Amino acid sequence: MKLVAGIFVFGSLWGFSEVIIGPRLDDAGFPSGILMTGIFALFFLVISRMIYKQPGMQLGIGLVAGTLRLFNSFGGCHVCSAIAIMAEGALFELIWYQIKDDKHLNNLTLQGSIGIATAYCVYVGGYTITQVITPISYGQFVIENIITYLPQILASGLLAALIGCITVPFTIAARKLPFKLKDPFYYPTTMGVSTLCWSFVIISWYVTIA
Repeated sequence: MKLVAGIFVFGSLWGFSEVIIGPRLDDAGFPSGILMTGIFALFFLVISRMIYKQPGMQLGIGLVAGTLRLFNSFGGCHVCSAIAIMAEGALFELIWYQIKDDKHLNNLTLQGSIGIATAYCVYVGGYTITQVITPISYGQFVIENIITYLPQILASGLLAALIGCITVPFTIAARKLPFKLKDPFYYPTTMGVSTLCWSFVIISWYVTIA
């Protein structure tokens, strides 16, 4: 049950960030997709792996975050973003399959290297999967479109990789801070945070469409 609660709280925080922060970064002219993946997605995925040491958990976190992203009252392609988020969780699992905690990343060079590889593959992979699945779902898939935009997609992952080089070492360092949620407060805190995230997003979505 602790694992389930952890999946929901980290997935809710990630989804909440995508819904609230992502569109505002986009409105300000920043590359929101790259920043959300390189900073927020990577942080929540890595910190949850460091805390729970449980492969497979991050797939669930991506599914929760992607589902919450569907209830987005702040613009953008809901389905595209949700697919990308879910794909990112799955791709993270593939890359980190053998990595359970910071013992496998015991120096800054390894941490930065895995950060570069993870951020690049997760962002580019999620982006590409979205560009394939979304047109298929609408019956409009044309492979020439993917080939045309592939160099642009691959190039866009370079910034995400540079950000990941910083995010992963920072996250591992943050995990070592002397903070631990005591058992009596674990479930109330995790479920309370999850409920707040979902309530805010769904109420905002309902007010927008009403």
